[in-house]
Amino acid sequence: MEEVSVAVRGISLNVLVDGPADGTPVLLVHGNCSSADFWRPLLRQLPPNLRIVAPDLRGYGRSDAAPVDATRGLRDFADDVAALLDERALFPAGGAVTVAAHSMGCGVVMHLLAAHPERVRALLFEAPLSPYGFGGTRDLDGTPTTPDFAGSGGGTGNPDFVRRIADRDRGVDSPTSPLNVLRTAYVADPASLGADEQLLLDTVLSTAIGDDNYPGDSRPSANWPGMAPGDRGVLNTMAPNHFNVAADLVAVPVKPPITWVRGDRDAIVSDTSFFDLAFLGSLGMVPGWPGAEACPPQPMVGQTRAVLDRYEAAGGRYTEVVLPGCGHSPHVERPAEVAAELLKLI
Repeated sequence: MEEVSVAVRGISLNVLVDGPADGTPVLLVHGNCSSADFWRPLLRQLPPNLRIVAPDLRGYGRSDAAPVDATRGLRDFADDVAALLDERALFPAGGAVTVAAHSMGCGVVMHLLAAHPERVRALLFEAPLSPYGFGGTRDLDGTPTTPDFAGSGGGTGNPDFVRRIADRDRGVDSPTSPLNVLRTAYVADPASLGADEQLLLDTVLSTAIGDDNYPGDSRPSANWPGMAPGDRGVLNTMAPNHFNVAADLVAVPVKPPITWVRGDRDAIVSDTSFFDLAFLGSLGMVPGWPGAEACPPQPMVGQTRAVLDRYEAAGGRYTEVVLPGCGHSPHVERPAEVAAELLKLI
């Protein structure tokens, strides 16, 4: 693939580009703690007639580590991506594109769809962030667990994992080392990483660390578990006080078809997520959990299904594809199957 640097909105984004200028345009948007290179296993399964554009989001890969204003939700990322759609060097034909996104990247694309529905031809959501954000909500309607959204945002990042990314740690001496997190949380079967393991680890280690990037800042809270979202950095962009796009998705006037792909062993985006402090509290892994009535685990999958049902009732359509035995990164673990779903959309 060609690697180019593109100036948008005052920052430089690194972008992977492949395929003929007149090929069918496909935009790939990666998730948190990764980069465009995280798509490499999928790219090998795609035909050569596609025009593939895969940016490193700000603060990841080889793009600028520009600050992230969390009060805008994921719109800083979405606006960067929207600007790329206008770059004729990337998309010579212009027009609408098919978009595939992973995890946090799905939230970015939800904002993109809400703001620019005419630019999106079809969507593949892979292990998507809930339309109500990550953490701090209790039911299928996204009702906040506490008034200050405690248990979500920048303070929920594991400090040892954050430190090891900053140190570019490639070891395996701790469960929270980036390589062990890649092996145990990003995928269900670590053998699926295969020869790509070090390349995929590189994408995790490319994450810019700090209050303006990952994980972001936080505020103390009187509510369990003692911290509430801040206004800067990546994890706060997904806190439910800043990110709630459910109504916007349902109201989109032009509703492209959506394919939702998920693994049934996803450890990150799940109704029993090991990254949701409320679920960890219910297991006794975070002290002081106030109980299921006060702070139930977030029903992430159920929330997404409920919103997509509303999307369909309002005139859209979606297909849910569940891959058994698969974890958080189906395009890494089962790339041929994900490619087949993407090609159906195209």
